[in-house]
Order: sequence, then C-alpha cells, then structure tokens
Amino acid sequence: MRFVTFEKSDGTVRSGLMLATELVIDLNEATNGRLPEKLIDFLEQSEENLKIAAQLLQHTLGDRGVYPLNDIRLIAPLPVPKSFRDFYAFEQHVKSARENRGLKMIPEWYEIPVFYFSNHLAIKGPEDKISKPVGSNMLDYELEVACVIGKQGKNIRADEAEEYIFGYCILNDWSARDFQRQEMKVGLGPAKGKDFATSIGPWILTKDELENLKSGKGFDITMKAKVNGVLLSEGNMKDIYYSFGEMLERASAGVTLYPGEIIGSGTVGTGCILELGTEVHCWLQPGDEVVFEIDRLGVLKNWIIND
Repeated sequence: MRFVTFEKSDGTVRSGLMLATELVIDLNEATNGRLPEKLIDFLEQSEENLKIAAQLLQHTLGDRGVYPLNDIRLIAPLPVPKSFRDFYAFEQHVKSARENRGLKMIPEWYEIPVFYFSNHLAIKGPEDKISKPVGSNMLDYELEVACVIGKQGKNIRADEAEEYIFGYCILNDWSARDFQRQEMKVGLGPAKGKDFATSIGPWILTKDELENLKSGKGFDITMKAKVNGVLLSEGNMKDIYYSFGEMLERASAGVTLYPGEIIGSGTVGTGCILELGTEVHCWLQPGDEVVFEIDRLGVLKNWIIND
C-alpha cells in the first residue's frame, strides 16, 4: 500500500491511501472517522490500522472519500515526523566523497553504522520549492532511501528490526557543503549544513511491497537523480553496506524508537555532486529542477529558489 498526505481544494490536509487507478482515499472520511486524519496518528496503531485500510483498496471514484489525483495536492507523506536520523551506510559514497577531499577511508566506519540527527521540522514534499540557504555557494542533493518506524521498540536486534518498520520512501538530504565543511572542522555538525530542508515522498510504501526485491542487505531497486533533465546519479539500494536492521539496532541501543520516526540510509554511490565532482556538474543554483526516481518508491521532484 502507498500512504500519502494530501491537501484538498478547500485547504484541509488529510492522510490518504493511493490506488493504482490514480485515485486517493481520505482515510478518515472513507472510514467515518475510524482512521485518523493524520498519518503520524495512524502509525501509533499501525498494525490495527493497516487491516482497516486494506479494506479500502477496492474503492472506486464516487465512493465516499475518494478523490482523483488531479484534484488534490500531494505534500510530504509525513510532514512532521517525530525525529529524523540519517545514517552513512553506502561504502562507495563514503570512499568517493572522502577521496575527492584528499582523505583516506576511516577504519572505524566498518565497525559501527553512524548517524546524525537533522531537523524534523523542515520536511518538504513533492513539487515543493527548496530555498537556497543565504550565504551558501555549495548547495547539493543527496539520493537516499528512508524507512519509517511503525512500532515502538528499544534495544532492537537487527534480525528482528523488520517488524518495527512500517514502510519506505525516497529521501533527499539537501546539503550546504560549505556550511558543513566549516562547521565540522570544529568537531560538531553537520547541523547548519543540513537543517534547512529535507525532502521525502511522494508516498510511503509499506514494507511488504518490497519483500520480493530483497538482495544483499538491501533491495534490488534502482535509484536515479536528474538535474534539469540530465541523469547525474544512478545506483542500487542492494549495494548498501549496513542494512536498515543494523541501523535500527544502533539507533535503538539504550534508546526507545517511536512510531513516526524517520531513518535515512545515507547517500547511494554517485548520489551527490560532492561525490561526482564539480567538473561533472556545478553546485545547485536557483532555477534548477532536481528529480529523484526509485523503483516502486516513485518520483520526487523539487526546484531550487532564492530564499
């Protein structure tokens, strides 16, 4: 199932279920209030609510709460997640990005999956405009997959982590590389290099929809990024070094994870300008169109503007 958050023509925002026929179901309206208006609340009781939502899959245009996709506007599927952790789980990206800065690989990277917290209050969605941070001249995209937590847990083992995952979506971890570099020289960060925007969407795909694509520690799904129609990045999620299970084990060690938290994979190999090098493409500028496409997870498009 594909879960979305959308805005109706009257301005109301609702959680929804997208059908293959380009229809979107208002979960709250279609169930006469049995399902909540917001997806963050849906996730609190995700196992029970999924059973109710599954009964709506046969709905058609004309049924209560069903809207044509053209009549609504998709926004970030989880507009205000409870938190956002981003990992660093693709070896090729780490190696290449460090080589481009004249740095060797960090041996400790192979010992534990590492992450940082970013701004969960700066989430953007499909078709949203991304303001270029004032003072930054090195704006970059980062092509990632994210998982959404659907069950509370603490000290979760990697081999049991899947039962805590609700689903997956595309994630673009926008980065101001000049801010990031300056800040991290001090030994903290990359806060100001990241906190202005993170895009997710267009939907959250439930984990069962990727079950048949498991490969290695990830999924056999192609990940692509285009800027102004030119393909710059192409990788595959199956190349990931640390599984989402290993990431959840690390994130939940001594800490409770809650429904509605987002975990990012980190950037796939070739998945950013920093890694490709500015001889391949210059840093992002106002007017640029950035489009991510990942098998089964859809297409996430954004535009860069001046703040």
